[in-house]
Amino acid sequence: MFVPWLAFALVWCTGVSHAEVATRECVYYNDNWRTEKTNQSGFERCEGEKDKRLHCYASWLNSTGTIRLVKKGCWLDDFNCYDRQECVATEESPQVFFCCCEGNYCNEKFTHLPEAIAPAVKIQPPQPGPSLFGILVYSLLPLAILSLALVLACWTYHQRKPPYRHVDIGQDAGLPPPSPLVGLKPLQLLELKARGRFGCVWKAQLLSEYVAVKIFPIQDKQSWQNERDIYLTEGFKHENILHYISAEKRGTNLQMELWLVTEFHERGSLTDYLKGNVVSWPQLCHISASMSRGLAYLHEDLPYRAEGPKPAIAHRDFKSKNVLLKMDLTAVIADFGLAVRFEPGKPPGDTHGQVGTRRYMAPEVLEGAINFQRDSFLRIDMYALGLVLWELVSRCTASDGPVGEYQLPFEEEVGQHPSLEDLQDAVVHKKMRPVFKDCWVKHQGLSQLCETIEECWDHDAEARLSAGCVEERISTISKSNNTLNTSTSECLLSMLTSHSDTDLPPKDSST
Repeated sequence: MFVPWLAFALVWCTGVSHAEVATRECVYYNDNWRTEKTNQSGFERCEGEKDKRLHCYASWLNSTGTIRLVKKGCWLDDFNCYDRQECVATEESPQVFFCCCEGNYCNEKFTHLPEAIAPAVKIQPPQPGPSLFGILVYSLLPLAILSLALVLACWTYHQRKPPYRHVDIGQDAGLPPPSPLVGLKPLQLLELKARGRFGCVWKAQLLSEYVAVKIFPIQDKQSWQNERDIYLTEGFKHENILHYISAEKRGTNLQMELWLVTEFHERGSLTDYLKGNVVSWPQLCHISASMSRGLAYLHEDLPYRAEGPKPAIAHRDFKSKNVLLKMDLTAVIADFGLAVRFEPGKPPGDTHGQVGTRRYMAPEVLEGAINFQRDSFLRIDMYALGLVLWELVSRCTASDGPVGEYQLPFEEEVGQHPSLEDLQDAVVHKKMRPVFKDCWVKHQGLSQLCETIEECWDHDAEARLSAGCVEERISTISKSNNTLNTSTSECLLSMLTSHSDTDLPPKDSST
């Protein structure tokens, strides 16, 4: 309010009324300010000191929209008029308007522009920084949640596992609770018979019959589905192929299990049978012929049949563990979780090379040099068939020598648990094969069978025999040796008869 009151004082000091005031503008002249009267002739000099700056000013009244000038002139300014090029009053609504500026005739025009009052800024106090406790909570909370989730998952996994999952083969499994129905027929698990890579096999009762139930965990769904699809192949039925009954899903979500129900054979696998039993020559021929017959049917492509075309199928995990025995020792082939079909015009599906049981892998499988063609996969099965035939010969009583304890192929050469590198070195690089005993070669039938075995596991895959050829050879060997044995038996019988019919010399009579 200082400037308006000062202007009012100036008006009062001059003693000039509003109507009589002469308007003056400021002009800088000879380093001094002077006032020019615009309504009179001549100049009225406004002296000032050279060390101080002089400015122009104007004061006026604004009554009901009518501007009435009060005073214009020079002003020895010691306050806020520096560097102002225009004369502008900034007070909001004063009694007398006043403005000042710097420059010639800068007060010729004057105006009123009140300064805009900026709204008050509310200064927010600074936010407090996070506390150490908060930092620890936010840091450890994700770890705590993750740990809780892992514990919960482990607990759920152990809770969902049925009791029979923890039973070893040598333990008494007991009777599990009643199972759901198979085709509206009650199915009751009875006894755990085997445990393998893709699940476990149970003996079960379906009405009055025994069946085998192979149970896959949910993570092995692909193997279960593949085996089911192989069994459901059109026209896939043979006396030397395990009879399929059904495939089912049991439970939901994490508790789901996959069941495969098949025919049950009390004698179990060929491996288990050879561990506890020896075989005679006729038994060896019967098992070998039926086993090779089943493999020949598996490999055969039968496009023209009344019951539907059957594609060629490679087993890819052929071994004595996957050959089951009926009560009369007829062999049936089982476990088609890795099998692959070769249908005309369709891709064979999953054909990863290095699959199967390591001990039974062919040389080309061990070194990863497989030709992904149908015949290449069938020849891999033939290599494994040679090893299984060797297992049979090693437990046969036909030779004159002793029968040793049952051994897996290459167990003597590389041990019971060989690594892939061990087998690569023995089978691929050194071209080793299980050894034939001398007493086997001395028996005519075993000697011929050993020659067939050698042609099955030949290092050159293309030189291996087919399953159908092996079946014919075994049949021929069996017949020829049975004829030889029959003729030999008849010769011995005739010799005994002739000796018994010869009259004994009479006893000397006493005289």
